[in-house]
Amino acid sequence: MKSEPGQFKFKPGQNVWRVSRSERAAMLVDGADYFAAIRSAMLKAQRSIMIAGWDIHSHARLVGPSGEAEDGFPAPFAEFLTALVARRPELQIRILLWDFSVLYAAERDPFPAMTLRWNTPHNIHFALDDCVPIGSSQHQKLVIVDDAVGFSGGLDITIRRWDTSAHTIDDPKRVDPSGKPYPPFHDVQMVVDGEAASALGDLMRERWRGAAYESVPPHTGGGDCWPDGVEPDFIDSNIAISLTQPHYDDQQEVRQVEALFFDMIDAAERTIYIENQFLTALPIAERLAKRLRERPELEALIISPQTHVSWLEVRSMLAGRARFAAVLKEAGERVWLCYPQIEQGETTVRTMIHSKVMIVDDKILRIGSANLNNRSMGTDTECDLTVVAGNDSQRGSIVAMRNRLMADHCGASADEVAVAVAQHKGSLIEAARVLGRNGHCLRDIVDDTNTSPEAFALIAGIADPEKPIGAEEFVSGMLGGFVPTRDLSTVLKVIAAGFVVVVLALIWQFVPLARPDAVREMLADLHGNWLAPFIVVATFIIAGSLMFPVTVLIAATAAAFGPWLGFAYAGVGAMASALVTYGIGAALGKRTLRDLLGPRLNRVRQRVAKRGVIAVAAIRLVPVAPFTVVNLAAGASSIPVFDYMAGTFIGMLPGMIMISAVGNQFARIMTNPTPLDLALLAAAVAGWVALSIGVQVAMSRYWSPGR
Repeated sequence: MKSEPGQFKFKPGQNVWRVSRSERAAMLVDGADYFAAIRSAMLKAQRSIMIAGWDIHSHARLVGPSGEAEDGFPAPFAEFLTALVARRPELQIRILLWDFSVLYAAERDPFPAMTLRWNTPHNIHFALDDCVPIGSSQHQKLVIVDDAVGFSGGLDITIRRWDTSAHTIDDPKRVDPSGKPYPPFHDVQMVVDGEAASALGDLMRERWRGAAYESVPPHTGGGDCWPDGVEPDFIDSNIAISLTQPHYDDQQEVRQVEALFFDMIDAAERTIYIENQFLTALPIAERLAKRLRERPELEALIISPQTHVSWLEVRSMLAGRARFAAVLKEAGERVWLCYPQIEQGETTVRTMIHSKVMIVDDKILRIGSANLNNRSMGTDTECDLTVVAGNDSQRGSIVAMRNRLMADHCGASADEVAVAVAQHKGSLIEAARVLGRNGHCLRDIVDDTNTSPEAFALIAGIADPEKPIGAEEFVSGMLGGFVPTRDLSTVLKVIAAGFVVVVLALIWQFVPLARPDAVREMLADLHGNWLAPFIVVATFIIAGSLMFPVTVLIAATAAAFGPWLGFAYAGVGAMASALVTYGIGAALGKRTLRDLLGPRLNRVRQRVAKRGVIAVAAIRLVPVAPFTVVNLAAGASSIPVFDYMAGTFIGMLPGMIMISAVGNQFARIMTNPTPLDLALLAAAVAGWVALSIGVQVAMSRYWSPGR
């Protein structure tokens, strides 16, 4: 069905999450302006700063166009935040970073927990966001200050993002922390205040609750945190927030971002202006091609990078973009896929387009984190902000913003863009083709489809899926639905741990690690000594306090004293170690442990405190943290000591039975295994895992609180 003019509207729950009022809203173009704006807003924070990102780097320089910090605070991100909380101790800062894939490790801050949690004051809280399915990512880029000002768009607070809108070829300030220069970089963010900022705060609080197991109350009664030097583009406007959220645990699938793209395209009459990093979502291309057929006067100017930065992006996205372009080919010159180029003498560089902007008919403006790829439609989390002009003033603002963006790529002024568009009777494409100033211009994107063999198509299927890979659902089906989705990662960790034990058996032949045979020999000398029980227990307590692997001690004790006596000694020793480290956790308290281990400590604490004996037993069976960490967390929580000790005994029992049954053979298997030994060990580990899961399923089904 054809869409008629004026039919576009926001539909909460379908193409938007919320529509909220904003007294002021503005577009921020490029990293220098964005970093200056968030720096200014953060300096005004009284109580709360919340930050979420796909990538966050402790050494990112939060500086404006001058490239220098001019307010007396440090330029690097982590140092800046540290100085902020030193000046205002009541300020709480929460940083949420996607728990990124190993594929991106070489491009990231190598130790974000160390630089953003351990090396910062205790009121800077850092958590890794793993609340997405396997193969998905947390892709929202949010900054919320006192619930009074919110930022959302395409820019992360990380390195190799800073640039001015001049996009000069050789700006000496455009270098990463190692001093290495990088090409011009273009991106766009939006800043809002009022109810819209508070809504972004609610979104951030929900993600923090999922990742850090901590509820954060909204902040009310703060001051004016609007950034200095930022003139609002809109006054008293409605801001629509659209999301993508893949199905995960109790979070339902949300595809508002995709629905809004469809609805905006269906409403287009004359012009569509797009800036986007990736163009691979064929349903979007097909919808656009359909609308172009329906409206012969409609044109689309689409600006994207000619090439991408990382090897993975090049191999996974270019073939998809070629297919995207092929769908639009019949529209001919009414669609132009182009990229910005800068020439200076014999030197030519291409500007990296990282922005996610869409403007329809000069009356609908959209700025966000969502790319026009498959991932952003249903696999990753996304957040886009949209404004529909409600009067001539707001429409004039959208026109000015579009001209500002085109001017950025053409090296012209916004006024020159306005004149060129008028001269070409409103055609953005014709104006863009003739505009070219100061070495800047737009050029045709040309993709060589022959450079993407079938192997690259496989990479694209993994890197740009339409839905999450779905490993959780597969494993859940295998386990009959007994294990909650959120716990599946821990089940997988237990299975992986079994393989690690076998690998360690091989490693221990060559490397003198914490070997059971060495510990066994030490304990064997105590055989027959009346002090043996006391020494063994003391050894467990001391080793547990040092986070020595408790399994090694249990194995060595069983090997030294035999299955029955060894089981008794190891059981008493493990329980004594658990009790002592529980006491240490209680003495240290919640804050000290949280500073050390991070907000994820709440996951252990809440599970333990909420369900008592069964929670402790389940954690021992399917561990979410090492033995000593669980003990410390339990001590810092409100769980009664009896529930803690009873749960520890029940949870450790299957493993202790398995190790004690192996007895004297265990140390030999660990140090000098034969193929038969390794097969037996693998079978024993599999039995351990099966018994552990079986006991957990039985407890979950037949033993609940109150029974």
